[in-house]
Amino acid sequence: MSEESMKPMKLIVFQIKNEEYAVPVQQVGSIERVMPITRVPKTAPFVEGVINLRGVVTPIIDLRKRFGLEGSKLDDTTRIIIVSMEGMDVGLIVDGANDVLDIAEEDIQPPPEVVGMVKEEYIRGVINSNQRLLILLNLENVLSQDEVKVLHEVER
Repeated sequence: MSEESMKPMKLIVFQIKNEEYAVPVQQVGSIERVMPITRVPKTAPFVEGVINLRGVVTPIIDLRKRFGLEGSKLDDTTRIIIVSMEGMDVGLIVDGANDVLDIAEEDIQPPPEVVGMVKEEYIRGVINSNQRLLILLNLENVLSQDEVKVLHEVER
């Protein structure tokens, strides 16, 4: 076994509805409290708008809506996870950011045929860790190439 595969993978764990999801920590720039979001006309329903994050215009996506779930009210536990996708920063609205976990690569199992309401192409794998079932997202598939192009336009 190579040293690389034995090194634990650090994951940011967050919640949407009653499910826990995870993304690799190296794709996360920061986790922010909800701030005023400026709506952008003629964008996809899951694009909430843009925020000014430390002088950078950042598009914001509601992951609930992206996954086909009903949106929710933003509250004190709601967070915006800033991730790097396709060479740009994008904010993902989630119900709460729970913690950081170290997971061994071999603990990631392939996604089952049916995983709740989230489309299978969004899922890189499933992790069963200490009685918790985590869905590891494949951020590159959460947005299509066309959607990324639109977000690049929104960003300008």
